[in-house]
Amino acid sequence: MNKRKVTRVAAGILIKRDGQFLLASRPQGKPYAGYWEFPGGKLEEGESALEALSRELKEELGIELAQATPWLCQRFEYPHALVELNFFRVTSWQGELHSHEGQQFAWQKTNQLSVSPILPANGPILRGLSLPNTLLFSPAGLIDDESLMQQAAHYWQYSNMCLVLREPQRSVAAYAKLCKQLAALPRPHGGKLIAHGEIAAIGDLPVDGIHLTSAQLMVLNERPRGFDWVGASTHDETQLAKAQKLGVDYAVLGHVNQTASHPNQAPLGWDKFAQLLALGWAFPCFAIGGQTCASIPTAQTHGAHGVAILSGAWR
Repeated sequence: MNKRKVTRVAAGILIKRDGQFLLASRPQGKPYAGYWEFPGGKLEEGESALEALSRELKEELGIELAQATPWLCQRFEYPHALVELNFFRVTSWQGELHSHEGQQFAWQKTNQLSVSPILPANGPILRGLSLPNTLLFSPAGLIDDESLMQQAAHYWQYSNMCLVLREPQRSVAAYAKLCKQLAALPRPHGGKLIAHGEIAAIGDLPVDGIHLTSAQLMVLNERPRGFDWVGASTHDETQLAKAQKLGVDYAVLGHVNQTASHPNQAPLGWDKFAQLLALGWAFPCFAIGGQTCASIPTAQTHGAHGVAILSGAWR
């Protein structure tokens, strides 16, 4: 049986300061004409994905690429082609947008799309874009419950923060009680509450998803059912590959820097972190281990969606 040739494509997600991103319609004469997609195009011989993106943005939109960070890699099989899409988040460019191929442009917000139909391969990408660039893990006893509730309420008041409720020191009943209290807090920007623990004990709790430990990840044969969002902790290529096989929505990779919680374990470091992400995964990854909001630009430069923060978020 002959394998289909993979067509490698670079795609850019142009993002404004207010979070709006650009979609462009496909010109007449191309497959899926009229469908909306992220701008980009095929890699030419000898080109890197970033070089191809820079060329395509100039040819299609008339702009010069100034700043872009690698994001994720998505393979999709169309009737006419098997494509590998290398996505970049583009946060700076020069020039004004011009339609060089007769396409239309539309600035969009996640969960508020005003254009359709969307190119099929871009559905999961839109879901990933709805994630914030910080993933917070609860303090696991470092502060009292009243302080935890107050700080969570503050975060959700001003952002779409995702909170992973990791509280291994609590009983099942105590965990469920805290979970229900947090779930009752207002989340005007769409923040998410993600459970952490035994899957069987979480199924009836009012949460948006579940975060798997690396041990849970490796013994599962399928994605846990009944959860809108599924994330996982990973530490190496094998675990990232398993996360991809299960179809997780995001992964946490690390630890990147030395941490007090892992004093005897060597950190990945940013170079190894970037090498692992460069293998190409279909889900956003957060860097974990010694991270703060100040390290988000560094993490994104190395291919991360953002950072996961533990104790530093609650001091």
